[in-house]
Amino acid sequence: MDQITFHHDTVLSDVHMHLSGARHLMTRLNSVGQPVFVSRFKVLVEGHDNIDRGKVLDQKEKLNDPQGDTKTSPCQDEEKDGEGNVEPFLDEDGDLDVPHRPRENSVVGGRDLVCPVILKQSSPVIELEECEEEEEDRCSKDVLRIEHTMATTLEDVGKQVWRGALLLADFILSKPELFRGSTVLELGAGTGLTSIIMATTATRVYCTDVGEDLLRLCKRNISLNKHKTEPAGREVRVKHLDWLQHSLCTDAGVEFSWTEEEVADLYDNTRFIVAAD
Repeated sequence: MDQITFHHDTVLSDVHMHLSGARHLMTRLNSVGQPVFVSRFKVLVEGHDNIDRGKVLDQKEKLNDPQGDTKTSPCQDEEKDGEGNVEPFLDEDGDLDVPHRPRENSVVGGRDLVCPVILKQSSPVIELEECEEEEEDRCSKDVLRIEHTMATTLEDVGKQVWRGALLLADFILSKPELFRGSTVLELGAGTGLTSIIMATTATRVYCTDVGEDLLRLCKRNISLNKHKTEPAGREVRVKHLDWLQHSLCTDAGVEFSWTEEEVADLYDNTRFIVAAD
């Protein structure tokens, strides 16, 4: 059977849909002439395992009940009974139900719009620029900057951000103690978003995929978000790995190839293999 090749059909991740004026998100062209866009993702919960769950429960009661200050919360009742084990609020899927301040008379479209502007069209080799004072939010420890493409052909879908990556990142953030101090291999890493989140708790992450242009994009995203990993001494290594092949490329002349030490470390020390689909 002949191999099917898509020439014109493109797909767009639902993460990137419904962005008004999306062309204004473009920051450069990559080495193959594709427009590259930048999106920001804010990590709402960091250090989840250090949260005082009793306080979360108490805040939940106060937020849901305007007169909560005059009532005794369930967690206070349990403390009086001598029970110190307080379970967090979970939704029907088992995810942490983060309390939110109730909004009355909310106005449609009242949220702040995220409207990055075109920075410049750059050459294939790009120097990372330091954040300026007016772009201080970009350097925030809670903000990820991810460069990606949009509306690609099927063979280039790894250059987009997909909901699977966000879901896996959410799982990692909810269970940081599970991955703490470990060596992790991510397959099909795409833009590298999940590997960056993983490196906030794991000691070493092998961020792998195929395609030099995709791996360069991934490496750039790692560099853009090094403020998430470097202070803690953690690292993300971008490598070529095709799981349909039986061996790893160890040719020193090939970009994103493996060293013998890295291969040994991968086989001897990897505790988790993750993939977002």
